[in-house]
Amino acid sequence: MQFSTKIFSQADINNPKQLKASLLSLLAHPSDCLVLAYSKADVDALAGSKTKIGLLTELDRLLGGSVTHANLVGDLDVQQACVCTLRAEKSWTAAGIKTKRVLLVCLGDMKSADARSLTAFSKIARAALKHLSNGSIQNALWFIPSFSLGHRSEFIAEEVRLTIQYAGDQAYRFGVRQPAMKFKAKDKPDTFNHLIFAGNDNCAKELKAAVAEGMAIVEGMNLTKDLGNLPPNICTPTYLGKAAQGLSKKTALKVEVMGRKQIEALGMGSFLSVAQGSSTPPQFIVMRHQGGKVGEAPIVLVGKGITFDTGGISLKPGEAMDEMKYDMCGAASVIGTMYAVALMRLKKNVIGVVPTCENMPSGQATRPGDIVKSMSGQTIEILNTDAEGRLILCDALTYVERFKPKAVIDVATLTGACVIALGHVHSGLFSDDEGLVNALTRAGHASLDTVWRLPLDAAYHEQLKSNFADVANIGGRPAGSVTAACFLSRFTEKYKWAHLDIAGTAWKSGAAKGATGRPVPLLVNYLLEQK
Repeated sequence: MQFSTKIFSQADINNPKQLKASLLSLLAHPSDCLVLAYSKADVDALAGSKTKIGLLTELDRLLGGSVTHANLVGDLDVQQACVCTLRAEKSWTAAGIKTKRVLLVCLGDMKSADARSLTAFSKIARAALKHLSNGSIQNALWFIPSFSLGHRSEFIAEEVRLTIQYAGDQAYRFGVRQPAMKFKAKDKPDTFNHLIFAGNDNCAKELKAAVAEGMAIVEGMNLTKDLGNLPPNICTPTYLGKAAQGLSKKTALKVEVMGRKQIEALGMGSFLSVAQGSSTPPQFIVMRHQGGKVGEAPIVLVGKGITFDTGGISLKPGEAMDEMKYDMCGAASVIGTMYAVALMRLKKNVIGVVPTCENMPSGQATRPGDIVKSMSGQTIEILNTDAEGRLILCDALTYVERFKPKAVIDVATLTGACVIALGHVHSGLFSDDEGLVNALTRAGHASLDTVWRLPLDAAYHEQLKSNFADVANIGGRPAGSVTAACFLSRFTEKYKWAHLDIAGTAWKSGAAKGATGRPVPLLVNYLLEQK
């Protein structure tokens, strides 16, 4: 999928004196489809007064009555996200119109505050993009000022990034990107492959920057999806390490991949306890983006990378165990985010850290009841080997102390309990730092990759007490996602920290099975907003 910009200097549809010239310049640009947004007020003006100037009224005059005809036959609706296609007629060519179609998308009643929300824009953009993919349209000219909710320039960046995010998601085909996985029945790419964002002088700077950011987000999401969707016999810890190293050849990222001996030398006994049941070696990946000032405290992202989770000796049920290849989606999202950050040359220091291994049962596997020593020196009684994600993350969270970070965010498909609590809508957010909570919540709203805060009260730590070690790795069934986060918090006391439990949002099951690419949009939006 390609994205680009086109600036029409004098195109201002909100200026009645310039409306006709604005529309003419857009219609004269060769494209398969011009996409414009209209409101209920525009329809009322079209139907009620031939003298009143409005977008649809002026467009109708230029198109020789096509809009009025669409309204008369009931194709032009005033309900939000309804679409109407006008196809080229002979009279259009004579009038100098070169677009083959005009797709009209309804914003609804703009007097309503709800109609001016990003959630409403999401619905509108998805409806338009879905329509563009259902035909012979290869490219479309999308006039962003007509979509801008409330016509405020500060919305433009968020709207453009969201539109690109949805277009990229719609265009994603695993079989196209990984043809070796589907030898006999390859996926076909979407015929709609080029979205051109049209703007004017008022939004040119914001538009170009937002398109570049949106493209980077899509690339990061696509990489995250690819890594998540690949089978576990291919996407091993070694594969993840090589994938990260491959990005250093495309970007300015500096990547270090450590093997078992180096992990042992660091004293990561908790991490290695999970890896010891598998013949596949563990890897510890560190990715550095040096976009900020020398010595500036970095933001650190830590991703859980269990490339396949059987549960170990505490074996999982066989049903849907194939989906445990997605237990590395935290790692995939960190790698994808680091790729996006590098592509947009973000002027901040960001470090991505990924502990990755398999959790397998064998004669060498960790047993329930074993006690291991973490890098921090704390001992852990392993009561359940299927609570392994926290065991690899805790050592990574101790390791990142050396960076003296501004903030640390870990990302993990950590608990089924979070899915029970929040379903597949919000990712779980845990943190005691109000500034970090507020920043991540805002970023979630801006990207519609949302989070919901869950508690970290001291009382929950009581469930993690052990008679034989400093801490147990599980606290029983009650508040399972909370006690998992409380466990991690014991290793994060030296910096600001937040934990994202993405067990319900990292992938979809059923007919739409596949990685979602979340929370790459959330993380990138958070990083973009940091001062």
